[in-house]
Amino acid sequence: MAEDEVTPEQLAAIAAENEEPEPVNYKPPAQKSVKEIQELDKDDESLRKYKEALLGSGIAEADPDSPNVQVTRMSLICESAPDPLVLDLQGDLEAFQKQAFILKEGVEYKIKISFKFQAVL
Repeated sequence: MAEDEVTPEQLAAIAAENEEPEPVNYKPPAQKSVKEIQELDKDDESLRKYKEALLGSGIAEADPDSPNVQVTRMSLICESAPDPLVLDLQGDLEAFQKQAFILKEGVEYKIKISFKFQAVL
């Protein structure tokens, strides 16, 4: 065996040394609302334009009591049906519960779920 060849034991030792993860000391900053971020540095025109490009100009404040993801609509799409069955989940849910539909056994269909989410920065 030549002197410059590495043995399997040496390879295993080198791999074990390289697998040790270095501790990460990163601590994320406290969460801020979009409004707070937009208010920071509002006198600096270039930062204001940059934030507007990233965040948009008309961002509404998120309701902290509402869920982060809201399902707005569900559609059942079947090739043998003339139109997809669209269920609006934002309207009156009492009327939605009274609405009946039949799925026949053996028919292939797809479910399309539309949703929106609130950005958390």
